[in-house]
Amino acid sequence: MGRRYVLRILSVLPSILCLAGSLLAATRGTVRIAVVDKTTQQPLAVRVHLRDKRDQPVLPPGVVSWKDHFVFSGTAALELRPGTYRFELERGPEYKMRTGEFTIERGDDDTHAVEMERFVDMKQEGWWSGDLHVHRSPQDVELLMQAEDLHVVPLITWWNDQNAWKEKELPPESVVQFDRDRFYHLMAGEDEREGGALLYFNLPSPLPIAGAARETPCPVHFLELARTHPGVHVDVEKPFWWDVPVWVATRQVDSIGLVNNHLWRSGGLDNEAWGKPRDPVAYPGPQGNGRWSQHIYYQLLNCGLRLPPSAGSASGVLPNPVGYNRVYVYCGQQLTYEKWWSGLRAGHVVVTNGPLLRPRVNGQLPGHVFAAKAGAKVELDIQLELATREKIDYLEIVKNGLVERGVPLAAYADLGGRLPKVEFEESGWMLVRAVTNNEKTYRYASTGPYYVQIGEQSRISKKSAQFFLDWVLERARRIKIEDVQQRKEVLEYHRVARDFWQQLVASANAD
Repeated sequence: MGRRYVLRILSVLPSILCLAGSLLAATRGTVRIAVVDKTTQQPLAVRVHLRDKRDQPVLPPGVVSWKDHFVFSGTAALELRPGTYRFELERGPEYKMRTGEFTIERGDDDTHAVEMERFVDMKQEGWWSGDLHVHRSPQDVELLMQAEDLHVVPLITWWNDQNAWKEKELPPESVVQFDRDRFYHLMAGEDEREGGALLYFNLPSPLPIAGAARETPCPVHFLELARTHPGVHVDVEKPFWWDVPVWVATRQVDSIGLVNNHLWRSGGLDNEAWGKPRDPVAYPGPQGNGRWSQHIYYQLLNCGLRLPPSAGSASGVLPNPVGYNRVYVYCGQQLTYEKWWSGLRAGHVVVTNGPLLRPRVNGQLPGHVFAAKAGAKVELDIQLELATREKIDYLEIVKNGLVERGVPLAAYADLGGRLPKVEFEESGWMLVRAVTNNEKTYRYASTGPYYVQIGEQSRISKKSAQFFLDWVLERARRIKIEDVQQRKEVLEYHRVARDFWQQLVASANAD
């Protein structure tokens, strides 16, 4: 008898669920949104931030969503409870944001047409966007890239003990091309442990990091293993991770995440997680973490190290949309996957989470080395195209880690997009950055550095080299490994790094 009751209940359950669904639908209304490009009138994929009257994010059923936003392509029918809603529509940083408000009543079925207007076309000028830190589903990645107008995404599918390929065959082709000029790679990975995180790209299969302890093996062990594969690209995920001086000393990393995932669209992480903490007095407030990352990066450049900046959002782990933090790589009019990575390694880059810069210095791209004979003087003429949705607070020329010139926007406009010239009488480097007046987060853009080589010797700052030497020694004291042999093996990598930075201190030729 009990079994019959169970069967009867199960037999009517679909009808009950269907009725519940009908009742729920009857309490809602539908708003249909059709989005097109204003110029071409072609349907577009977009990201939507929708909030109710309590200012809470709303994620309608049936859409690809993450935290406070969702995406769709072309037209979407959104079922919503009656009420008033505010919305923001975005398609990456090259389109104007569309904002507005609407009210929906029970049973409504309204259609709204929205035109998205592009105000700059970076790829038409040869600059192609990518995000190096994406933890989203492979099933959604094409829609996400379209909604953010991204062109390159190495998709992280293995991360510490997590491995999407553990019980699957590896894909026959790791690189997927779609929409003619968009690419994603299915085999990117991350080794994130006590010393911080390294990101690995363009490997044929995951590294065997599953089961690794917090300190053992040393991340350099896997870094060296990755380097046995041609074409691999290794990115230091953030500048303030404790093992950064050790990784950089290997000379086997290719880029470093200057615009990293502690910077969010709606705020940020006002700390350095388990990395090297900043001085909150010197680097206060919501902008402090981003400025601390810059300071560390500038010290690396001051040591004569030519390491390109990169950018990543960590969407899928942290609240960011895909592509919020992005790196633009100059590839010219035709993009190939290989050309993009080659341009990144060469430093032909701009990193941003807001303003869009297209620089030329003496006609050259970022990463260029201006060489001259000893005793010569090098004069750099800076031309900068700038576009932004958000007001720029300041535009600056940074030379050897210090602000050489601040340029008011009015003066920049009067100069026709040219900035004051910069002179070098000795080796060094320079870049240009634009910082917005956003009070909630550090929203800015930076060109990659340009380098000047006068004579045979690069400029090496003793103060900057000592900064990293002290850092290595401090990091070594933090290592706690009970096993004597394992501790010895890990500390050996730190001793090698110590010797590297000691040699730079000894060979320094600048303060």
